[in-house]
Amino acid sequence: MKLVDSHCHLNYPEFADDMAGVMVRAKEASVSQMLTICTKLEEFPNLLSFTNQYPNLHCTIGVHPHEAEHALDLTTEYLIQASHHPKVVGFGETGLDYFYEHSPKEAQKTAFIAHLKAAQETGLPLVIHTREAEEDTYALLEAAHHEKPIRGVIHCFTSSKDFAEKAMGLGFYISISGIVTFKKATDLQAIVKDLPLDRMLVETDAPYLAPMPFRGKVNEPSYVRHTAQFIADLKDISLDVLAEVTTSNYLKLFDKAAV
Repeated sequence: MKLVDSHCHLNYPEFADDMAGVMVRAKEASVSQMLTICTKLEEFPNLLSFTNQYPNLHCTIGVHPHEAEHALDLTTEYLIQASHHPKVVGFGETGLDYFYEHSPKEAQKTAFIAHLKAAQETGLPLVIHTREAEEDTYALLEAAHHEKPIRGVIHCFTSSKDFAEKAMGLGFYISISGIVTFKKATDLQAIVKDLPLDRMLVETDAPYLAPMPFRGKVNEPSYVRHTAQFIADLKDISLDVLAEVTTSNYLKLFDKAAV
């Protein structure tokens, strides 16, 4: 059995003193690959250097919507150039976050569009963050897709069934984090139960959002197994089946990681 943690932040300080342990525990949990996500431009050189140390680790290049105000000089050309490295398998995380609105909405949209254009030109997938901004997020995705097809994943999905269906209609995948295991996440659990398996990924978003029974602790890639088991139980399938399909989905979407 092989699982993939399709979204984590392993370059964050929470892991600095125990990366060897993190990798050992991931292997023991049958986590074969991990995708560590870029959130701001200034971290990318170190993130890439870090990723190069591990054969089963890949990364993205991008600017989180929280950081958009600090990346007003971001260009599509820069994103494309950075994506030429064999370890860089996608763009993001990018998108819109109106819940916190740490950056002005227009700055978020401008950065998002730069990522969309890079995805159009290269064919590489997007990692989408959206919170309380589903209408604008979908409008920008749909407009870009209509102009030239794009692909990607809605990461850490907590939105509506309608948004999931619209995103899947554009060919996007839906990634489920440990939030689905929380006792009060009954609405999300109902949506995930009915999501088509061939459009699903699993993730940790480590060091955040540890699943039950580790809620409140530092999350890490090995814990994706607990989320995967919970989803398998929801869908009344085996963990082996869920792992096989979500790993296959990951390698179809992030096909540079399959080489």
